[in-house]
Amino acid sequence: MRNVDFSPLYRNAIGFDRLFNLMEASNAKNTQGGYPPYNIEQQDENNYRITMAVAGFAEDQIDITQKENMLIVRGERKAEEGKNYVYQGIAERDFERKFQLADYVKVIGATMENGLLHVELEREIPDAMQPRKIAINGKSIIES
Repeated sequence: MRNVDFSPLYRNAIGFDRLFNLMEASNAKNTQGGYPPYNIEQQDENNYRITMAVAGFAEDQIDITQKENMLIVRGERKAEEGKNYVYQGIAERDFERKFQLADYVKVIGATMENGLLHVELEREIPDAMQPRKIAINGKSIIES
């Protein structure tokens, strides 16, 4: 894989630091591995759903936190003693999965069903950020 150096762009672009940091972070190796597997679904223009396969975890063993633009989903298994497996093919390990959220995206709910964790997300763009039409003579602003 090619490594891309974004440092020359920092000299010419003002206010895009966060974008360049995200691009560099996504270019770095993914240390999370593939556990647990997940899907990201766009339900409509402003609603999304993350579905994670968390078979074997109870609701009280999963913690979902949104901190600024980061969604963190953690699963922590309680230790079970006295089991002697002949073969163990089911992954029963703790996990932490992080998702970078865009501006104005918030978690509106989460449900668990049949070993799948569904996290519902919604993007709410403030009225000040909504597109608006401006009259050419500058006397009136037309809301769209």
